[in-house]
Amino acid sequence: MAENAQGTQNTENTENVRSTQNKGNAEGGDTRVSLLGLGAMGGALAEALVKAGLRTTVWNRSAGKADALVAHGAVEAASAAEAVRASRLVVVCLFDHDSVHEVLDPLVGDLAGRTLVNLTTTKPEQARQLAAWAAEAGVAYLDGGIMAVPSMIGRPEASILYSGSEEVFRRHEALFGLWATGTYYGEDAGLASLYDFALLSSMYVMFAGFLHGAALLAPAGVSAGRFAQMAAPWLTAMTGGFAGFAEVVDGGDYTVAGQQSLEFSNLGLFVEASAEQGVSAEPIAMVQRLIQRQVDAGHGTEGFARIIESLKNPAA
Repeated sequence: MAENAQGTQNTENTENVRSTQNKGNAEGGDTRVSLLGLGAMGGALAEALVKAGLRTTVWNRSAGKADALVAHGAVEAASAAEAVRASRLVVVCLFDHDSVHEVLDPLVGDLAGRTLVNLTTTKPEQARQLAAWAAEAGVAYLDGGIMAVPSMIGRPEASILYSGSEEVFRRHEALFGLWATGTYYGEDAGLASLYDFALLSSMYVMFAGFLHGAALLAPAGVSAGRFAQMAAPWLTAMTGGFAGFAEVVDGGDYTVAGQQSLEFSNLGLFVEASAEQGVSAEPIAMVQRLIQRQVDAGHGTEGFARIIESLKNPAA
């Protein structure tokens, strides 16, 4: 059932892209795509385009990455310049912000008049800098944050967040749908990256908490696998508390009845127990420091959500 649903979605996305291509061709448009960067994620993005039958030119700094794609219809460019010149739509998925500039700075003349979609992981300010660089060069710019691992590309659960040129997003929305559900967040090119970092920060802190729990249990002979079976349903259930925290934070009143107080949330015993188990307390100690700062400031009877004030005002 899930595979059928995925196949139906991909078919619909492909037909939408082809319809857009036909319209563009009738109006003298050019809908070819060039993708620079064939790491695990870039390769998955390119594969989705090739499978959809799009005219896809690919380039990678190291040789050999394009072989499987070429076997299925992609064209491998001999250079980044050749790839850029092959299409009006250029997608980059490179290692980092610096590598984007290393590859594209010498090609600014070739990029002029084209559309650039950057799916490289960058900080919000770096995305804004790239948008300004593109605008000065006469390049339409859209930034994206990929909320997926490579194996998820083309599946319903994959998501890509976009910000920058709305015109670019709307024009290529059907094509983006071949990769993932695309959501547009506004003209500020840094917003997609900001959302991306916020979501990934939440994920990594959760992962660190799980690994800390597994480390606590290890001296007792409990396997990480056994703990995972317990932790997954527990943490899933606890995500139901996000909405309540959000309501308190947005309301700005940490004295609302029904909250667990900061004093009750004291995690000193967790830190001590970690030391007694011979385990670093760093993940839980970080939370305890945020709690203690608010308690020391006289807010101990207020709700746990108040630790966001320790985060928003780190120097206070």
